Amino acid sequence: MPAGRRVAVVVLAGMVGLSAAGCGLFADSGPEDAITGFLGGLSSGDVAAAASFTDSPDAARESLEMARKALSPESIKIVDKQVRHASGADNGTATYQLSWNLPRGRVWTYKADAQVHSTQDGWKVRWLPTALHPQLAAQQSIALKADPPDLAPVLDRDGTPLLRPQTVVSVVLDPAKAGDLVAVTDKLGAALNRFEASVTGQSIRDGVKTLKPGSGYPVVSLRANSYQEVKPEIYDLPGVRFSQQERLLPDDKNFGKQVLPAVRSLVEDQVEGSAGWRVVTLDTGGGEIVDLHSEHPKPAPAVVSTLSVKAQGAAERALAPVPTASALVAIQPSTGELLAVAQNAPADPQGAIALTGRFPPGSTFKMATAVAALSAGTVRADSPVDCPGTATFENRTVPNEGKFALGVVPLSTAFAKSCNTTFAKLSTDLPPAALTDAARDLGIGADFVIPGLTTITGSSPPANTVAQRAENGFGQGTVVASPFGLAVATATVQSGKVPVPTLVRGMATTSSGLGKPIKPEVLDALRGMMREVVTDGTATLLKPLADVRGKTGTAQFGDGTHSHGWFVGYTGDLAFAVLTTDAGTSRPAVEAAQRFLTGLG
Repeated sequence: MPAGRRVAVVVLAGMVGLSAAGCGLFADSGPEDAITGFLGGLSSGDVAAAASFTDSPDAARESLEMARKALSPESIKIVDKQVRHASGADNGTATYQLSWNLPRGRVWTYKADAQVHSTQDGWKVRWLPTALHPQLAAQQSIALKADPPDLAPVLDRDGTPLLRPQTVVSVVLDPAKAGDLVAVTDKLGAALNRFEASVTGQSIRDGVKTLKPGSGYPVVSLRANSYQEVKPEIYDLPGVRFSQQERLLPDDKNFGKQVLPAVRSLVEDQVEGSAGWRVVTLDTGGGEIVDLHSEHPKPAPAVVSTLSVKAQGAAERALAPVPTASALVAIQPSTGELLAVAQNAPADPQGAIALTGRFPPGSTFKMATAVAALSAGTVRADSPVDCPGTATFENRTVPNEGKFALGVVPLSTAFAKSCNTTFAKLSTDLPPAALTDAARDLGIGADFVIPGLTTITGSSPPANTVAQRAENGFGQGTVVASPFGLAVATATVQSGKVPVPTLVRGMATTSSGLGKPIKPEVLDALRGMMREVVTDGTATLLKPLADVRGKTGTAQFGDGTHSHGWFVGYTGDLAFAVLTTDAGTSRPAVEAAQRFLTGLG
């Protein structure tokens, strides 16, 4: 019998000896009274009363009580009752229809019959198992069995399975039965550590210490193939037991580690379907004899996620070679649907940095500074601006990377070459909240409640000093953003409006803190400037790819000797953001973007 499936069993009395027929003591009772009393007690739940109308009250009561306990009926309806009794005869036959209204809306309806006969105590129902069901024989039992449906898969946007039902084996330790606890836990830890690095003999013993007396300690859950691999080493260890269940899992346990568990948790109720059920007869050994009734399970329809297996895989492969914690988020600008949420192995211990990390965005934030300046009408994309190697604002000296200087160049060139001094100066000429408003217009600072996910876009507080505005103007200072937030911002540039991100189709996201629509002429200018970044600026590595537009970023952190690298961009109906932490420059992020886009084909 599968683990976890409960079976309620009713043992019915066999045929019993009959009382001698004869004149009843209650002359006014008749066959109709006997069957009416029996069925009335059965339907009302008063099994003692029902049994009293039979010729074997003790056996009938025991059987009826166990029947009700096994099936737990909410009610029993009896219709079409008829009694056939020849005048002057001392026996007769009753027929009737029973409808058991069981929990969870289940209904079991069938016709049955019973014999009635005259005894010295009046007319009685002859107690036989067939009075309960016509296919029930002596020394048989009834079992109510649940028949759970297969879990429905979770599909990606293209119909490829993201999560599918797979068998999982849970390894549980009962310390009271383990005997030499140290020896058993050390063997368990040594065998299981290859599947889960945190599992050791000591970690198991530490977990056991937290248990209530009599409880088992769940050591680990293994996929079926992993369990078979390690089974010879752990199966016979004392105190170790195993249970099996079906769970929705990706084919590769490392695939989508930061997003697929959220999807699974979100859709658990939707993929369960409606369980089937059966009422069966069993022999004395518990073997099934025949189905008395069956309702087949009804699997739920597959759930469809917005994610793309192809995009997720390409994102994870793009980040895999990066030695430092890195993340990539991809969004479809036209719909807001999340396509990929990826991190590499060094990032995972830090949590979901792709969705909730708060990092200085560096020069990627020049998108917001450009929006603010262009919207104010003080510059155009072709306006001449100065790009000195350094510039001082109050007591803050802002350098370009390597202190390069361009002289006077068009704004688009200063953007493409990522001139910090130019954008620091643009920011100081704007009101304190100008960058705050521009960032919000791009979606940074907005709050999205996506079912199943926790996300942070970032923030850009107003800057009340000239030095602070200068630093914020090139993405340092008090400005922070997540890869998710910068993917939203880049998607906004592509589509012309802030997308509302979603993860599972049919589950709406709520949003708040959104800004105003950006003027079309401002967006057109920024799109052209982002193309120049790729054709003639800091991301020419991507120039061979079709119409990629974007912005690089290098953001100092800590003592100023370390920098994160960024690339945010879009091509067609795909927007994305790449973060490579402590990379020193933006080049590793650009290289990861190249691998991602190439992987998408």
